[in-house]
Amino acid sequence: MALDKNQIAQRIAKEVKNGMYVNLGIGIPTLVANYIPEGIEVVLQSENGLLGMGPFPTEDKVDADLINAGKQTITTLPGSAIFNSAESFAMIRGEHVDLTILGAMEVSENGDIANWKIPGKMVKGMGGAMDLVASAKNIIVAMQHTARDGSSKLLKECTLPITGVHCVKKIVTDLAVLEVVDGGFKLLERAPGVSTEAIRAATAGNLIVDGDVPEILL
Repeated sequence: MALDKNQIAQRIAKEVKNGMYVNLGIGIPTLVANYIPEGIEVVLQSENGLLGMGPFPTEDKVDADLINAGKQTITTLPGSAIFNSAESFAMIRGEHVDLTILGAMEVSENGDIANWKIPGKMVKGMGGAMDLVASAKNIIVAMQHTARDGSSKLLKECTLPITGVHCVKKIVTDLAVLEVVDGGFKLLERAPGVSTEAIRAATAGNLIVDGDVPEILL
């Protein structure tokens, strides 16, 4: 059974370690804030100028003045700070972010990422993605394994305009958890009930399978 968006975020939350400064990109990554394990203290950063994001608000807690980079309403935690985007990007470019979690349209087997433009379609721009992938110490991608037409989004080489090169460390899709290693995508875990063969068929890049691969536990 393929994972839904919340389950992808829940699995990625297990990668977050105590004391980290973590940037959450728009889309699935923003959901990670809802699944930070108990006992883990992290500081979530939004590139529009906020340190200390909490989970999404319930209806009675919505404050329209508090939004993340994706313009979603958010909550703040005790000790949070709000500042301008120049200071926010100084943190990012100064390599003070330990982990960036972001979405992607394509990832290549050598860790390149394309996540901002489809030729011929109107886009708002790359936002902070290029700075984030160039500066973060660790990058995890949250994405669907295949496009709507069934074609793989995990490729030998990206076909869309590149956001960053050789930067992605790990990928969590609706089908699998994969690590980018020399030679391709190493399969670490598979979605419940999804076979290794099905993942191989959905992966255009080189898939490395070493022994029995466990199912994802949430």
